[in-house]
Amino acid sequence: MPTTLALELIDYLPITILVMMAATFAIANLVLTMIIGPSRTGRTKESTYESGMNPIGTARKRFNVRFYIIAMTFLLFDVEIVFLYPWAATFTNTSTGSENASIYLARVLFFMATTVIAYIYGYRKGVFKFD
Repeated sequence: MPTTLALELIDYLPITILVMMAATFAIANLVLTMIIGPSRTGRTKESTYESGMNPIGTARKRFNVRFYIIAMTFLLFDVEIVFLYPWAATFTNTSTGSENASIYLARVLFFMATTVIAYIYGYRKGVFKFD
C-alpha cells in the first residue's frame, strides 16, 4: 500500500518529467554544438559585429537625453500593459454598481492618466521630433 508521501510525490511526476526534458535538451544542445559545430577562429570572426557594418569610432558615444525619455515612456507603457491584464481579470468579476467596482475603475483611470501625462510631457519637450 503506497504511503501518503508517495501519493503526494506522484503529483509532481509530470513537472519532474518536463524539467528533465528541458535539462536534457539544453545539455544536448551544448554538447552537440561543441562536437559538430565549427571551431575555426580568425581576425574576421573575432572582430566586433555591428549589423554588417565596420565598427567606426568609440563605443562611448553620448546620446541625446530625448532618447532616454522615449525609452522611459516606452517602459511606462509596457509596465502599464502588464498591470492591466490582472486588473481586467479582476474587474470583470466585480458586481456592477458596487463600491469595489468604482474603486477599481478609479484606480486604473488614475494609472492610465499618469501615463498620458508622461506622454504629453514628452511631446511638449519635443522628444518625439527627430532631426
